[in-house]
Amino acid sequence: MEEHRPDPDALLKRFREEEKKQARGKLRVFFGAAAGVGKTFAMLEAAHEQLEAGVDVVIGWVETHGRKETEALVEGLEILPPRRVEYQETVLKEFDLDAALKRHSTLILMDELAHTNAPGSRHVKRWQDVVELLDAGIHVYTTVNVQHLESLNDVVTQITGIPVHETVPDSVLEQADELELIDIPPEDLIRRLKEGKVYVPEQAEQAIRNFFRKGNLTALRELALRRTADRVDAEMQIYRKDHAVPKVWPAAETILVCINPTLRARKLIRTARRMAAGLHAKWIAAYVQTPEHLRRPESERNQVVQALRLAEQLGAETATLTGHRVSQEILSYARSKNVSRIIVGKPVRSRWKELLFGSVVADLVRQSGEIDIFVITGEAGRSRSMAARVLRQTSARTAYLKAAGTVALSTLIAWWMQDFFSSINMVMVYLLGVVFVASRWGRGPSIFSSVLAVAAFDFFFVPPRLTFAVGDTEYLLTFFVMLLTALVISNLTIRNREQAELARERERRTAALYAMSRELTQTRLVEGLSRVALRHISEVFKCQAAVFLADAAK
Repeated sequence: MEEHRPDPDALLKRFREEEKKQARGKLRVFFGAAAGVGKTFAMLEAAHEQLEAGVDVVIGWVETHGRKETEALVEGLEILPPRRVEYQETVLKEFDLDAALKRHSTLILMDELAHTNAPGSRHVKRWQDVVELLDAGIHVYTTVNVQHLESLNDVVTQITGIPVHETVPDSVLEQADELELIDIPPEDLIRRLKEGKVYVPEQAEQAIRNFFRKGNLTALRELALRRTADRVDAEMQIYRKDHAVPKVWPAAETILVCINPTLRARKLIRTARRMAAGLHAKWIAAYVQTPEHLRRPESERNQVVQALRLAEQLGAETATLTGHRVSQEILSYARSKNVSRIIVGKPVRSRWKELLFGSVVADLVRQSGEIDIFVITGEAGRSRSMAARVLRQTSARTAYLKAAGTVALSTLIAWWMQDFFSSINMVMVYLLGVVFVASRWGRGPSIFSSVLAVAAFDFFFVPPRLTFAVGDTEYLLTFFVMLLTALVISNLTIRNREQAELARERERRTAALYAMSRELTQTRLVEGLSRVALRHISEVFKCQAAVFLADAAK
């Protein structure tokens, strides 16, 4: 039984992150779908609980919006005096960051995380003030609505028709120690608006007709729920990784579709998309890049790129894995992502090839454990053009002929050596030939040369010579060991060659990225950036590339 242990590197990284967090303040975010759901109220209630527990609590900034219930909770808490800023003949009140740092309370309340500070402030945004407070070791409670998240800005504008200009980077929420969702049904929020508990009556009527329509609130609520669910799922993944939990926890459905370089990949992706939509599940499209991938025709490699691009367009997370055994890489990745279902294509190999070389699908079914495996059938299509197939077959025949020639050359050398050396040294000559074949022409020719080498040794050097008869049965064991040794050595040689090929490919890509990033940092003009990007993209992908720029005048 496979033993799952925590990754030492991951544990060390996690330990260092925890050490940094010990010196940093804790961030608790009260998260909601819209104004009026009760975020500030919940934050103040939590602050009173901390105050009763003996914690030094200070209000850095809070917006009561005239709500009596909220104003009542402010009483009993220390409030930092605001900083006054003169702007366009108007005196604005802002949070005083320097006073907060000097006061250095254990906990400070900072309402409206997405607020834009008045001109002349140290930071443009309030969330930047919060980051500085956290770096100073002060714990922070804050509030924010889902429409203020940077990644959802366009989505919210599309839903509500109202652009949101004040945003918060997603990284701020991702680094929060606690994310507490404050949620009420849209009907209750609209009723609160009508009762004047969110805005004054005149503003409330206008809000209900525009931003606070029931459809908008329902959509925003779903965004907030999904974002919170993603956060909880990420926390669960961290726990499973830290505690080396090998089993999948099906708390939520996650689908993994495994693509291969055939036309069938598109059907697999569309099937996964329909299944994910029906289950309201997250889905991932993954491709395992084995050493064989580098030797595939360009048309097949392009099909992989197109399949991954289609998956991204349909809303999937995509991943390219690297390894020798496809089934092991898929299952390892699936368990790390807490995948509950894996979708693969039905194999089109003949039965004898599956028995000889194994089946990815069979390995997945046998080793998947608690993960469900779905095998999808359908028209595979022609994954290779006729010209590519003929070229591949011609290349294969040439490789086998060269393997036979290598064995013939080994036989000539051994024939010359027979008067000076024992038979065991002649076996070494044949093994050397097998290693040479494996390093040059791959697995098939190396297996062929291994069998041919045993046959040649028997025919030319085992009495009675020039026949395949064996006079001494002890030679049967010699043949078996010779064949087994040749197969093992050739397999190890091929694996070393494949690893070297993968390493060279990764090194080439890394060097290209480094060179491009270095040149980009030295260039400021758009034309220069375009030239650098085009040159490196053309070199890496061995194709022509073009950049289309929008006309600023239009």
